[in-house]
Amino acid sequence: MIKIKTLMKVIPFLIMGMVVLNSCEGELDDLGSQLVEGGASDGVDRMYGLVAYNINNNDTIQTDASRIDSVTVGAFNEQVFGGQKVSYITQLRLNAYDPDFGTNPVIDSVVLTLKPRYETATDSLTTTTNEDYVYPDGEVAAKKVVVTYPVRKYGKYKMGGQKTQLTVKVHEVNDFLGAATDKVISNKAISLGSEIGSQNFNGTVNSVLITKDTDATELVKREVSYRMKLDNAFFQSKIIAKKGDQVLKDAASFIRYFKGISISVAENDGYLFSMRPNDAAITIYYKNDVTTDGVVTRTNAEVALSLGSGNVHISKIAYDRAGSNYASAMSSVGMPNDVSGDQLIYAQGMGGAGFGLKIPASAIVELKNMYKNEKVGIVSAKIRVYNDADSWNNSYRKPSSLLVKEKDSTRFLPDMTELAGTGYSLIRTGNLSTKDAYYDIGITASLKKIIEDESYDVSKGKDFIINLGSYSVDASTGNLLGQDFNSRAYTPNRIVLKGTDQSKIGQILPKESKTAQLRLIYTKK
Repeated sequence: MIKIKTLMKVIPFLIMGMVVLNSCEGELDDLGSQLVEGGASDGVDRMYGLVAYNINNNDTIQTDASRIDSVTVGAFNEQVFGGQKVSYITQLRLNAYDPDFGTNPVIDSVVLTLKPRYETATDSLTTTTNEDYVYPDGEVAAKKVVVTYPVRKYGKYKMGGQKTQLTVKVHEVNDFLGAATDKVISNKAISLGSEIGSQNFNGTVNSVLITKDTDATELVKREVSYRMKLDNAFFQSKIIAKKGDQVLKDAASFIRYFKGISISVAENDGYLFSMRPNDAAITIYYKNDVTTDGVVTRTNAEVALSLGSGNVHISKIAYDRAGSNYASAMSSVGMPNDVSGDQLIYAQGMGGAGFGLKIPASAIVELKNMYKNEKVGIVSAKIRVYNDADSWNNSYRKPSSLLVKEKDSTRFLPDMTELAGTGYSLIRTGNLSTKDAYYDIGITASLKKIIEDESYDVSKGKDFIINLGSYSVDASTGNLLGQDFNSRAYTPNRIVLKGTDQSKIGQILPKESKTAQLRLIYTKK
């Protein structure tokens, strides 16, 4: 149920919506879309040309644990935006300190478990069943069922006609990473040590279930994951051989001794994939001697290293823009060009460029005069930007959401706070799977405040700053956490949009125009 305070704010919008002409463009935002009566006689729709301009974010962004509830690994290179390579760096801790590995402990294997996000559609998975499987520990007759899922990828699914293969690399970190609360920027220099693991990754993850033939008892049940072996000798000397040493006795000592690991790929092109950092883990499987009644037997044991919550997590992002269209656009003298704008807008997550959209002073003056002299009422106001099909016509997944704020503000738009609970949508997309994709940004309340505020300084126009990403939500309340809590640090998307038609800035546009535009539906009394 809508609260009374919220309802009072919305009533003026609803009343205006009731009297919009049926001949209007039919693209009202949620405030009025269900309230338009065909018999109305005085509604008007209009489009104004905006100033759209690129904003260079210098290929950097904050990527410490406070900003990334997802991390990306991989590499991707294309002509428009250039090359991007992303690695994941994390601390690790013993699950239990001052461990006793027993007598004569020798490692059998060390396994790093990662849980990349994967496709769940039934037509994308493959199930393999082995009815004659023999479980090696005890030679037990069993059944083994392996379900294989493709990982969600951004980039090139195939290269050279073949399925893209990546090589996952794991290195020791040489630098102390500090505390999980420390602020870290994505291009921070971090020294790496020896390689402690390397394995082919074919872009799939598996679940495994092994059951005994005799009574269907589960012998192994492994959740969907990617598992890779790490270097036994390294962990034998780094962990097992340090039994009783101070470096294994508490967390503070351990994270200064074993500073962390880096997970990356060897290739410079392919695709990017993501995962939750807290889901990663390392397990050391080893055998030791157990003496019973004078008889010595080799017994299986294991020790776990946690890469989860409480550790430093860093997404390290490197770009190679040489020769790209993006590099040329970002080298413009005087950027941001918020006076005459840019013809093409480049937008990319993970520290890439954002963009600004300015409602020019002339348009604001005209609207304020119309409000004062003609008693117009804004029913719907949105900014629309279109994909540039000449520059960005490919199969790469387009962004489905945008982050929007007023220039020099850290707050949400008035629309997002005052109209919460009314069905308001900040972003609406159209034709997203095609080259004709477009994005609508709902600014009805924001524009009304400008037009109706007699003290507003019209000379500066009105700027909105946009980046790629989606806002984070509090899991318990469903409320947005704030402007700075979003997915921008790890969204892999990018897009090229149509920008400014410099001959039409602040002017009324024809309906077929696809330049950056302010789209209005208003009423006259």
